[in-house]
Amino acid sequence: MKLGERQTLTIDRIKEFGVYLSDGEESVLLPKKEVPSGAARGDEVEVFLYRDSSDRMIATTAQPLITLHQTALLRVKETSRIGAFLDWGLPKDLLLPFHEQTRKVKADETVLVGLYIDKSGRLAATMNVYPYLRCDSPYQKDSRVQARIYETSENFGIFAAVDDRYSALIPKQEAAGTFRIGEIVDARVTSVRPDGRLNLSVREKAYLQIDKDAHEILKVISEYEGVLPFDDKASPEIIRREFGLSKNAFKRAVGHLMKEGKAEIRDRRIYLIQDESL
Repeated sequence: MKLGERQTLTIDRIKEFGVYLSDGEESVLLPKKEVPSGAARGDEVEVFLYRDSSDRMIATTAQPLITLHQTALLRVKETSRIGAFLDWGLPKDLLLPFHEQTRKVKADETVLVGLYIDKSGRLAATMNVYPYLRCDSPYQKDSRVQARIYETSENFGIFAAVDDRYSALIPKQEAAGTFRIGEIVDARVTSVRPDGRLNLSVREKAYLQIDKDAHEILKVISEYEGVLPFDDKASPEIIRREFGLSKNAFKRAVGHLMKEGKAEIRDRRIYLIQDESL
């Protein structure tokens, strides 16, 4: 018997309250209301196995919204002291325990989760979906995709699920700005790794992005009254804090501004060059 999966079993016994299905070794109850019309002993029935409110394994012909080791976007029906309960298309709601939440969730919102079997042998949901995301996406380099953020890492960058099913990473150097768990971003595939996972960027190619970055830098320097108190040799942390850019992107944009005669570097500071003709 495969808990959390769809499988085909055989009707072994017929009772007033339903039928017992067998895999040749074990049996499980399919309640009467779900027994196909005219079903007889020896017939095969495709079912999904889960545990009911009494913690007994039970079969259903209903199609759940998620199966074992898969991911899905599910609605939060309510929250409690032990976690959140999700609507997954079956009579008994699916528990998302507190320790499997990467952020606090609230009723009526949708969350991306994976389905696993916990230590007590029950099906449960987790927002730590990395192990359950697929690595066989149809996307190639330069494909445009939509990705849902599910984890942030200071060391690696932003972990995301493309189409809520494919594994992807926005590397730290490509992760301009701030990201919230659950947020959907438009991104570009920069590479497909040997293991099939995707590397993404929320920025355009360098030659397209440079004008936008330069414009943002000009705005920030203006807020500093025309003098930025550091130059392009500042630490990556300072640059990311002020501009949301990698150091390389910052240096490219500053060089672009200098080439256009809009800024200059003196005394380890960046100065705006005022257009005296205006």
